[in-house]
Amino acid sequence: MSGQWHLAQAWALVALPLPLLAWWLLPPAPVSAAALRLPFYRALLGSDRAASGGRRWVLLLAVLAWGLLVLAAARPQGLGAPLPLPLAGRDLMLAVDLSGSMREEDMAIGGRRVDRLTAVKAVAGDFIERRIGDRLGLILFGSEAHVQTPLTFDRQTVRTLLFEAEIGLAGPETAIGDAIGLAVKRLRDQPGDEQVLILLTDGDNNAGALTPLRAAELAAAAGIRIHSIGFGGEPPTGLEGFGLHLNRYPMDEATLQALAERTGGRYFRARDVRDLERIYAVLDEIEPVQSAAQTLRPVRELYAWPLAGALLLAALIAAVPTGRGGRLA
Repeated sequence: MSGQWHLAQAWALVALPLPLLAWWLLPPAPVSAAALRLPFYRALLGSDRAASGGRRWVLLLAVLAWGLLVLAAARPQGLGAPLPLPLAGRDLMLAVDLSGSMREEDMAIGGRRVDRLTAVKAVAGDFIERRIGDRLGLILFGSEAHVQTPLTFDRQTVRTLLFEAEIGLAGPETAIGDAIGLAVKRLRDQPGDEQVLILLTDGDNNAGALTPLRAAELAAAAGIRIHSIGFGGEPPTGLEGFGLHLNRYPMDEATLQALAERTGGRYFRARDVRDLERIYAVLDEIEPVQSAAQTLRPVRELYAWPLAGALLLAALIAAVPTGRGGRLA
């Protein structure tokens, strides 16, 4: 809590002078004309003076108790530090290929050769950080597809689990259709109409029970857009060493493009890290995040404290002797 507070019903403070107004405006209680003559009247005067001090304390305690009751009615609240609210963005699922072909070291970061997955982590991690207001999910796929992170506003967790992913974790092959089908299953029942899948792969579908095009039909029926990214360096075109080098990992660009077209998305081809960075920048423009910041200040009700104080003072008032009704020796 930040230490700031306010009164949720400050108008209740108008009740503070009510006892004073009642004392001024209401007529005094009638006094009986009957009188009693006492031979020890002066002794009673002394005891009455001794009790008058107690009555003054009772009056002071009563005033404080009333003030605390009014304060409790005004509902004091403690205000915490402002917290950012999740914005009403879109549900965005990332599907990342972890098949064996992602081991190809045909990418460069800072002048150093790295494998394809390392390059994807570097660029996609920055993309995740920028998606403030979106619910993000992560699917990792190879021979099988798995939900690594369900839809969440916790971008840091999604980024961390992406960085912890290892090639071959889901098998050596590429089940693109199953990855799309799993994303459809997770996205189709979500409220709203802003469900997006970003599919990144460097190969063609060679595993799984669901074909990519059939999975795209399911996505289109559920209103899910697919932006597909074909990732990988240019395949070798000539002799390497003393023999012909064949492309070991063919990419089915026609299918990836059809996936995007059937669902209202776009297909991108990334041959290096710079291409991938530009693609994610374009995706930020195509699927913009909410820009208006919203915050929430946690509120803690404090009325119980003045209410408890008023009850304590009432108990003290009942315990203070006023000299009335006491026994005379």
